[in-house]
Amino acid sequence: MKLNRLEKVLSGMKENNIHQMLVTDKISIFYLTGKMISPGERLIALYLNTNGDHKFFLNELFPVTEDLGVEKVWFNDTQNAIEIVSNYIDKNATIGIDKNWPARFLLSLMDACPNCKYVNSSFIIDSLRMCKDDEEKDLMRKASQINDMAMVKLQQALLEDLTEKEMASKLATIYEELGADGFSFSPIIGYGPNGADPHAHPSDAKVKVGDCIILDMGCIKDNYCSDMTRTVFYKEAPQKAKEVFEIVLEANKRAIALVKPGMRFCDIDNAARDYITEKGYGKYFTHRTGHSIGLETHDMGDVSAINTDVLKPGMIFSVEPGIYLPGEFGVRIEDLVLVTEDGHEILNKHTKELNIIK
Repeated sequence: MKLNRLEKVLSGMKENNIHQMLVTDKISIFYLTGKMISPGERLIALYLNTNGDHKFFLNELFPVTEDLGVEKVWFNDTQNAIEIVSNYIDKNATIGIDKNWPARFLLSLMDACPNCKYVNSSFIIDSLRMCKDDEEKDLMRKASQINDMAMVKLQQALLEDLTEKEMASKLATIYEELGADGFSFSPIIGYGPNGADPHAHPSDAKVKVGDCIILDMGCIKDNYCSDMTRTVFYKEAPQKAKEVFEIVLEANKRAIALVKPGMRFCDIDNAARDYITEKGYGKYFTHRTGHSIGLETHDMGDVSAINTDVLKPGMIFSVEPGIYLPGEFGVRIEDLVLVTEDGHEILNKHTKELNIIK
């Protein structure tokens, strides 16, 4: 167990009067134990109790041989895992449950322990994960460095006359060659009008002269995620698209310039949104300005108009304003930003200035 993280979780439990908790999300289990297990439909659970009586419930299908600093309780596919878990639970106390635990497990536990009070306790670990320690910061820098290198190679591939789908496949190969562990999310590659859909899926479309192209991509390296968007032009940049590009770029820069401890997430969103609105494109900026990122592409926390949480050192999130004109084109420019003790650090080093691929 990572004792410094465990101690913070136990402290958070006590503050919220949650004396026992089942951690069942594989990412949060990894955060606390350093062991990544993908259980599929099977149950895994880390039971934490403020009295120190912790257990790790594991299916024999996942042979964890190393000492994780917590007692392991084993079961197999023919046994009732919930019944085994329930034997260790204080059946007359509040118990914290992960926000995404499948109903088939939760409902069974509620039947087995009807006198427990069930509460969502994910926020305790999720809030800790928002602020990265030094090791995590370095891992995030490393993932973003790979993403920077991949962006260079992907933009070069635009000259190979590939479809959006073929570009996505090309990116998978590029990541493998650069030592990444795979995609952190399915890439968004949008030529021309396809880029006007903020979550476009790669299609069979081929690039045309004058196309404004969105390249939104990220990889995983050592369990940590990267994410970056660059908008480029093919052969030439039409005047209207160029003007929209410069508006989005300025919005990105204005928002990032405000990032420092003590600012609020909504302040960052307002900086980008107000500028785009001032330029007449407010209704075409259809999403929040960003999201937190780390072990997952979308960690807890976002850069939105309604999030009044204060920025703290160690937080990492995206700043990705965009303008999307249906039937014409879209522009999005995204960087990952780390909050430092007295300001910020931009993790992406690849240029975001206007770039015409020739």
